[in-house]
Amino acid sequence: MQHSASVALVHEELVHLVQQLMTGERSDVDTPTFAQHSVLSYIDRNPGCRATQIADAFGVHRSTVSRQIKSCVDSGWVSADIGPVRSGHPLTLTRDGERTLDAANRSRQAEVADRVRDWPTDDVDTFARLLHQFRSTASPIPDNPTRGGDPNA
Repeated sequence: MQHSASVALVHEELVHLVQQLMTGERSDVDTPTFAQHSVLSYIDRNPGCRATQIADAFGVHRSTVSRQIKSCVDSGWVSADIGPVRSGHPLTLTRDGERTLDAANRSRQAEVADRVRDWPTDDVDTFARLLHQFRSTASPIPDNPTRGGDPNA
């Protein structure tokens, strides 16, 4: 079955959505960017992880992750514990990082709730089901605790 016109529209909407997520404005400096939020979520799920593990999980270069981690450390959200330089420093969330992540999760869920506020409940349920189906069948990254699969990021 061919869906070329619809597939093109889905692709276009996904590109726009990712652009909105990646370049969206923060409400203030105490709110993490989407990239920082992703890093905080990963560290929360994997305390003691290292930058190389995050880079592998996200499929990006370590320098990209290092910049995000530095900004999270500078913001007081992440602690880089002492460890061998060669293997990287074990990372954990600080108390402020835990509070920031919780607030960011609530804020992002509120954003979604606001966007679907006027939708019928059945439409929201269908949208959630279809997004899960799309992600589950199209994602090259398995849904497990250490590689993607973070509903909060």
